[in-house]
Amino acid sequence: METEGPIQTTARAAAEDILRIIYGDDLAGCTVSLDRVTAVIAAAIAGHNHFNQAMRDLNAQAYEAIRLLSTPPANGASLQPDELRSLLGERLDKIQSLATKVIAATQGQPEIGAAPGEG
Repeated sequence: METEGPIQTTARAAAEDILRIIYGDDLAGCTVSLDRVTAVIAAAIAGHNHFNQAMRDLNAQAYEAIRLLSTPPANGASLQPDELRSLLGERLDKIQSLATKVIAATQGQPEIGAAPGEG
């Protein structure tokens, strides 16, 4: 784990606040290590950051794929109607499959910041 990176600093501040809420400002009676609570919070933040990066990558891939799929074929003018219908059908199927994957990935993560009972 990082010694004093942004995640560690944020996690430590949150851990201190949590322990103060539970035990009071003097932390009297606290037997929990600040470092253990910090590690739990840092792991949660890192996991959330990892998920966000994966979603950004997935969305970038989706946008690029849709852009490519929506570009007219170079030989489009020479395609027969049946060939054009087949090409468009294949492209729409790929767009639908990609949209389904993005939606499934997005729904796999509960909304962050939603009020209790909303997510």
